[in-house]
Amino acid sequence: MPRFVASRSKTFFGESRRKSAASIHAWLAKFVLHILSEIRSIMARNWLNEAKYIEYCSCDLGCPCESMADPTQGHCTGLVGFKIDKGHCDEVDLGGLTVIATFYFPRAIHHAQGVMHPIIDERATDAQRDALFYILSGADQKVGTMFQIFSLIIETIKDPLFAPITFDWDLDARRARIEIKDVVHAHSEPIRNPVTDAEHRMLTVLPDGWVFHEAENVAGFAKGTGPIRFDLNRRHSSMANVAWGPQGLTHSYKEYQQKYGRP
Repeated sequence: MPRFVASRSKTFFGESRRKSAASIHAWLAKFVLHILSEIRSIMARNWLNEAKYIEYCSCDLGCPCESMADPTQGHCTGLVGFKIDKGHCDEVDLGGLTVIATFYFPRAIHHAQGVMHPIIDERATDAQRDALFYILSGADQKVGTMFQIFSLIIETIKDPLFAPITFDWDLDARRARIEIKDVVHAHSEPIRNPVTDAEHRMLTVLPDGWVFHEAENVAGFAKGTGPIRFDLNRRHSSMANVAWGPQGLTHSYKEYQQKYGRP
C-alpha cells in the first residue's frame, strides 16, 4: 500500500475510533442521567399543601420586585410564612402546621447570597418535621418552582427553631398577625388613603406566578429580634391563598379563580 494511503487510512480509522468512543461516552452519560432521573422519580415523595400565605419585606407598598424592578432599599429583608389548611407528604398529614422563615438578601433575590432562619411549629412530630424539611429543601421539585428556587438563592441557613407560632390571618379583612417569642412580631392591616384614611384595596395578579397567582397587598409592620434582625414600619406585605406541590402551583390562574372565587 502506498505510504500516503496507509497514513490516511490510519488517520481515518483513528478518527473513527475517537468518534465512536465519544458517541459511546455521550450515550453512557445520557443513560446514567436517565437512570438517576428514574431513581429520583421513584424516591421522590408525593406531597401537596393548601395554605394561607403571608410575606413581609423591606420594600415600599406593592413591592417593585413583583414587576422585576430592584428592591426599594437595594437589599431585601423580612419574613415569609404559611399555615397549612390541608396537606400531606406521602402518608404524613401536615394539616394545621405553620412554617415561618425570616430572611436577608444583600441585593435583589435573584443575585442569591441569601440568609434564612426557618421556624417550625413546635407541635410537629419528628415525621412531620422531616416531611416539612424535605419540602422546604426543594428536592425532587420542578425547576423554577418556589422551594427549588429558594434552594439555589439561599446560601446560609441558620439552625432551625421549633417554637409556638401565633398565626392569625383574615384575607377578606386584609389583616394578619404573626408572633414568635424572641424572634419576630408582625402584623398586617389594610393600606389607607393618606387624605381620607379610607381603606385602599390593592391586588397583585401574577397568572404565571411561582409563589402565588393573586395576592392582597397590605401594610406590613414587622420586627425581627432573632438571628436575622429588621424593623419594618408600613412596608410591603402580601396575603394569598396558595396550593403547592412538586410541580409548583397546583392550579392555573383560571382554576384558582374558580376555586377561591376572588376578587
